[in-house]
Amino acid sequence: MSFTLAAPVHSELLIKKSRFIGCVQPVADRAAALAVVASLRAAHPAAAHVCWALMAGGQSAANDDGEPGGTAGRPMLEVLRHQQVEGALATVVRYFGGVKLGAGGLVRAYTDAVAQALLGAALVPLVRQRSLQCSVPYALEGLVRRELAAVGATLDSVTHGDEVAFAFSLPEPQADAFIVRLGDAAQGRVAWPQA
Repeated sequence: MSFTLAAPVHSELLIKKSRFIGCVQPVADRAAALAVVASLRAAHPAAAHVCWALMAGGQSAANDDGEPGGTAGRPMLEVLRHQQVEGALATVVRYFGGVKLGAGGLVRAYTDAVAQALLGAALVPLVRQRSLQCSVPYALEGLVRRELAAVGATLDSVTHGDEVAFAFSLPEPQADAFIVRLGDAAQGRVAWPQA
């Protein structure tokens, strides 16, 4: 099972006079991640490096930002993968302290910065959503709205035509049971175009 983060969590490490400021936070996609990285660069103009790793929406990416290849972004990404975290961005801002750490030291420092942040993170199970559409006679609109609210479905749209058409999503494990439940409640007067 994959997890996502409930909220951003920070860590800070001092290793041989270098300061590593780590953060793991939920993000929707690559564009959101790049916006966060840009804001970190603006907030830390004196930092030597702003390295990051992304696991979101089926995309993964890693950036060493000038550190030797494979010593920052990729190890950070591996921490996210190992913890099965999805929809997340890991960043580490490094202020260079004047002492070189070597490739192994850099890998440990960047890995530890992300791992320390994840230790304090609240992980939330990631549940796949299923999109559904149905239509009902006008007299059943209120019933459908109540049933959708009862299962915590996300209502995407309601269209009023010959009938009332609903587009919504709900957790995949609940979808099949909901279709049966709504059909029973509406006495079979629900049309499911793609169920």
